[in-house]
Amino acid sequence: MEQAIIEGVVRLLEDGVPLTELSIERIARTAGVGKATIYRRWDGKEALFVDVLRVFEEQDPELPGTSMRDDMVLLLESLRRRGLNMRSSALLHNVFAQMKALPKLWDAYHATVIDPRRRTMVEVLRRGAANGELRADVDIEMANDLFVGPMLLRTVMRPDAPLDDDLAEQIVDSVLEGLRPQARR
Repeated sequence: MEQAIIEGVVRLLEDGVPLTELSIERIARTAGVGKATIYRRWDGKEALFVDVLRVFEEQDPELPGTSMRDDMVLLLESLRRRGLNMRSSALLHNVFAQMKALPKLWDAYHATVIDPRRRTMVEVLRRGAANGELRADVDIEMANDLFVGPMLLRTVMRPDAPLDDDLAEQIVDSVLEGLRPQARR
């Protein structure tokens, strides 16, 4: 039942119905269920839309924890792959473009998708600072932005920019060059 509802939303979006114009009634009709069925699972369309977006999200990678660098490369590679998926999916791109018009949806997506990923990256960077892979004086939140920013710029704001297979490694190694502890002379 849940899958039929999610597929109904996707079908409507693929047919060109703007996210802001989708109603629970229309979704229920498309999925062949009653509105009550939808409300038993979701408290509103924003919560339903977050689950629809989750369908398109790749599973977060399992981090080996062998080094901060390796974990950051895996995390950024995951972002790069999501960027490739978004570029190839007009549906996903349109949903993201419309999310700003639905602040509750944006907040829910942020809380369930973006914040957990950010916390993971911050934990990796803290571990790197604790074990000497980063300078002790590095602002961890700023460092996270330095790693993620270039990938988001390439995947979201510059759809013409290449997303080379080694982009995650290039970003991590370039940023680390400036954040690593310097050898004492």
